[in-house]
Amino acid sequence: MSTASPTQQVRFWPIMTAIFVGSFICILASSTINIALPILQKHFDTSLGTIQWTLTGFMLAMGTSAPVVGYFGEKFSYKRLYLFSLIGFTFASGLCATAWNPESLIAFRILQGLFSGLIIPATMSIIYQVIPREKHAMAISLWGLAAMLAPAFGPTFSGWLLQNFAWQWLFLMNIPICLIAIVLIIAFIPYYRLSVPKSFDGIGFVTVLVSSSTLLVGLSQGHTWGWSSAKTVTVLIIGALFLIAFIWRELTTSTPLLNLRVFRNGRYTISLLITNILTVSMFSGTFLTPIFLQNIQHVSAMDTGLILLPASLIMALAMPLVGKMYSTVGPRWLMAIGVVLLSAGTIFLSWLSIDVSHTYIMVWMTIRNLGIAFCMMPASNAGMERIDPLLSGHASAIMNWTRNVISSFAIAIFTTLLATHTSSHSAVLIAGGDTNKLHIGAMSFTMSVNDVYVIATLIAAVALPFCLFIGKVKPKPNPVVKTASAAT
Repeated sequence: MSTASPTQQVRFWPIMTAIFVGSFICILASSTINIALPILQKHFDTSLGTIQWTLTGFMLAMGTSAPVVGYFGEKFSYKRLYLFSLIGFTFASGLCATAWNPESLIAFRILQGLFSGLIIPATMSIIYQVIPREKHAMAISLWGLAAMLAPAFGPTFSGWLLQNFAWQWLFLMNIPICLIAIVLIIAFIPYYRLSVPKSFDGIGFVTVLVSSSTLLVGLSQGHTWGWSSAKTVTVLIIGALFLIAFIWRELTTSTPLLNLRVFRNGRYTISLLITNILTVSMFSGTFLTPIFLQNIQHVSAMDTGLILLPASLIMALAMPLVGKMYSTVGPRWLMAIGVVLLSAGTIFLSWLSIDVSHTYIMVWMTIRNLGIAFCMMPASNAGMERIDPLLSGHASAIMNWTRNVISSFAIAIFTTLLATHTSSHSAVLIAGGDTNKLHIGAMSFTMSVNDVYVIATLIAAVALPFCLFIGKVKPKPNPVVKTASAAT
């Protein structure tokens, strides 16, 4: 067994380039498909509900595979796990382009999502185990930059691609970029293993697999099935019971699949809580603004992407700056400023009207996204920077796993709130004597979007007092031990 923690003679930029390219293409794959759903529906002559599973199945698979990253990363090394996952992702992308019916495309997208769910936490683990501590903030800001740039360019790029090429190129474009990333991984990321697990926790694997899949299905389909329907309630109860069984198993076994003892670190636990609270609020803008622009103002998907692009670019450009400020300022005030900006941007977006200008939306989405840049990276890094490198793989897996579940929860809640508030406002408008169905529909929907933005503002504000508990800590150097060969 190699006990390498490769912090000697680390080439920061080559390693971060290898991480950035792989993470970027992985996240891009989840954001480019949205705009293609109507085209895929028409091509395969199927229902929108069926073709939406190309997106839903991908997200479910991502959430299901994330918890096993800690075990496989320790078993085979995080370099090999990242490399294997990216090769699998490349292969799955090629399969997606060859899909002959909706069922085959959904199956290949699920396969793609399984590999994608391994890539994100694996790259985060490599950062905290390979990069020296004093460069963690900058490294994680660059890692976050990939996460922000991909959805920023995804809708616009996919819109252009679909206008000029066949839908298969949404998947074929991944292959050359992935091949470049594979070469970079082999060349620049060192091979190392901090520890080797004694055995595979089969019971933990089954319980987390069932709990993750059922909870994510229940949350994503609850609005469609009905939250009080027997199907939704049954699926969520099964998920909750298996989650309890998983937690009990991981806390009592000597060889856990996912080491939940990282929660003994109070700084990590509070940071994870902050991150998840902010994730819920963050998804309101991602979810509501495009729907408002397309459904109420009848803006095309490509133009919607262009309207949202400045905010995404500002967020992406701000993240490296926040990374530099982190070592001087510390996380507390960066997060506090970020939460205030996020809350301000969100509350001003709750004052939308049917004919609101696109400039108004761009300005407040930009302020909102600037707040996200200031709070999300510091929250993630503050939680991880005091985790033992031996447990960093488990900590990053937990962080990404909970984020997937929380994201599904946020979308489910906002979808339900939007529907119920729209019905309520429609009833009030009709009772007030409005008989124009188009006006009723547009007004009630706009008012509902505003209501949900108010709720999202309150959720973001809840994170503010928790930020004050996260202070600046004096960096400790990584333990310097012999580096293993960089060979795969």
